[in-house]
Amino acid sequence: MMKTWKAYKRRQIKTILLFIIVVSVLFFFPAFLLGDEMVFKFKSPSFSGLNTSQHYLTIENQQFSRKQTIEDDKQALLDEAEREANNSTLARFIRNLESRVYAKLSSQLVESLFGENPQTSGSIELEGNTIEYEVDDEYITLTVTDEKGETTTITFPLNSFTF
Repeated sequence: MMKTWKAYKRRQIKTILLFIIVVSVLFFFPAFLLGDEMVFKFKSPSFSGLNTSQHYLTIENQQFSRKQTIEDDKQALLDEAEREANNSTLARFIRNLESRVYAKLSSQLVESLFGENPQTSGSIELEGNTIEYEVDDEYITLTVTDEKGETTTITFPLNSFTF
């Protein structure tokens, strides 16, 4: 029993000595304990004021880019819908019909100018525009008057239409 009692006392003395050494080192050598004051700084330039103008410019550019992307996407969708509407079977049929009607009107105008019974003057009303023609011995004069009343006059020499 003595041996264990002595071992217990030795261990207790060693623990106390180790504690005293650690406390004295911490107490007598404060240079080992380094510390600095705690300083809080905002990282956001909106709060700190550092590089604020650059920060605001970056935010403005990001917002502009987002808005521009949204507008471009909207315009692309509108353009796509318009293309689809213009390429429908009905739209193609109407364009083809208009083309044929205009071709027929054009051939009738040419027939009235140069046909077997040529007319010396005439007028055609087409979608609010008035096309008047007049033939004399040397020239054919076409006068186009639009909806606003503005006129365009085209004069063709008659002798240049020979083949």
